[in-house]
Amino acid sequence: MEKRRLKMGMVGGGITGFIGAIHLRAALMENRVELVCGCFSSNPEVSKESGRFYSLSDHRIYSNYREMFDKEASLPEEERMDFVVIVTPNKYHFEPAMMALERGFHVVLDKPMTFSLEEAKALQRKVEETGLVLALTHVYTGYPAVKEMKARIAAGELGKLRRLYVEYPQGWLAERIELQEGNNAGWRTDPKLSGKAGCMGDIGTHAWHLCEYVTGLKVVELCAELNTFVPGRPIDDDGVAMMRMEEGVKALLSASQIAVGEANNINIRVYGEKGGIKWVQEDPNRLFLRRGNSPEEVIHIGGNHPYLGTRAKWNIRTPGGHPEGFIEAFANIYRNFTLTVLAKMNNMTPTAEMLDFPGVYDGVRGMQFIETVVESGWSEGAKWVKWKE
Repeated sequence: MEKRRLKMGMVGGGITGFIGAIHLRAALMENRVELVCGCFSSNPEVSKESGRFYSLSDHRIYSNYREMFDKEASLPEEERMDFVVIVTPNKYHFEPAMMALERGFHVVLDKPMTFSLEEAKALQRKVEETGLVLALTHVYTGYPAVKEMKARIAAGELGKLRRLYVEYPQGWLAERIELQEGNNAGWRTDPKLSGKAGCMGDIGTHAWHLCEYVTGLKVVELCAELNTFVPGRPIDDDGVAMMRMEEGVKALLSASQIAVGEANNINIRVYGEKGGIKWVQEDPNRLFLRRGNSPEEVIHIGGNHPYLGTRAKWNIRTPGGHPEGFIEAFANIYRNFTLTVLAKMNNMTPTAEMLDFPGVYDGVRGMQFIETVVESGWSEGAKWVKWKE
């Protein structure tokens, strides 16, 4: 396989935000990627300032993404970008992603993938038509411990699955801080920019995706309650969903952005006939496994632990006792994405390990989750709604 760096462009991710820097650090961690261009803000001056901060030449810093895609597509193959990372409010995901695919560029997108389900399906059709690669940054599936959880469930260590609990409590929106300056709450709490769901779109989608990823089972029906606790906020800031999954598995999902004192305490527990397993992101390098009347087993994650599965080891970077965290999990998505792109460029078949990252199908499923949870959650009384296909 040709071992060159992939050339990356960015839409959004300027120095006035926070998520762009996280994407950039994660993408560059493996030394397989270099940033070559970008339109970092809808404000041309902020875009220019950001690009210079990222050490780009002025002629590769663009004032809008349409100009960027057209000019990059006209450059020689050895110079133009190979893929683009889109880190903008949800409303502005679809158009740049579609333009990039139409011009032959691979895409990395923040979640949720689009503003609407219709847009998500259109992107899926374009990916299938072009054969290009689209990665979606459901970051929590990048943790080695989560991959080990998935492997142990698939190996039958819990027996037939029965019940899941997943929760994602945050507290940063317990007050209406979107009316203040200096935070990114404004667009996240504005349905004109975020889409139909607030909390459930922002973090509920992470919790839902974690359920489907670790079990390999799909949600087929759900009954939700959405809440807006902060007066004057036009969108949900809290919610729960009972979910019926394939093979008779039942799940309970809770997501809240008004849980005072919580930061990003996403956690998941899965129970089967033989036992249960738990992962907590705030303790990312340990799994807790329980079997009947046996003592709890603590599974430590690290590159020198021979008892771990191949998928976990593929994504581990450090010896045991050195925790791998949020940026490393992001980096695992980028590493697997870039290896898949390079394999395709060399007419090779990507390995299963390379392909282990969320893609366009996960993005469509995520928008289906939002559509379904909103229909159920704002209905009169408890209402079970079948999955929106």
